[in-house]
Amino acid sequence: MKRTPPVWLETLRLELREFTPDDIGDLVRLDGDPRVLKYINGGKPMSKRETDTAMRRVTRYYALYPGLGVWRASLRDGGRFIGWYCLKYCPPTTEVEVGYRLLHAHWGRGYATEGARALVDYGFDDLGLGRIIGVTHPGNKASQHVLQKAGLSDLGWGRYYDRRLRLFACERAAESRA
Repeated sequence: MKRTPPVWLETLRLELREFTPDDIGDLVRLDGDPRVLKYINGGKPMSKRETDTAMRRVTRYYALYPGLGVWRASLRDGGRFIGWYCLKYCPPTTEVEVGYRLLHAHWGRGYATEGARALVDYGFDDLGLGRIIGVTHPGNKASQHVLQKAGLSDLGWGRYYDRRLRLFACERAAESRA
């Protein structure tokens, strides 16, 4: 019998919960879309094997780092999978990164900003984090815009994931969002 974890966080339109191995089909669909991976993984869709490896890493994260993780996102209205959101350590640092990956059909509807804002609030209010970062490929203007709408400021460049990326950050004391 399949056990679905309870919803962990809700926004006006989204539900976030822990991933389970039963969610692998959703991740294969997400990570197999070249539009979604344009700025990730060298632009190459991920194989099922790569996605399986990522799923094992994601499901272990919850116990290793309580309060942090990568969460399955679905629409509150109907429960349809739309992607994931994360609040996790950003290698090679100990900084905590907010991130997301959404199915192409759900781009441009404000879901990325809605989920990212909710996780920034959670990181500051519930976890007591002092700073949250976001990183993007230099060409990913849409994600840069989302991070700014979620309250992060453009700090220029940083080195994360073994590459030079755009760095955005928000500090708890300086938190201000419209």
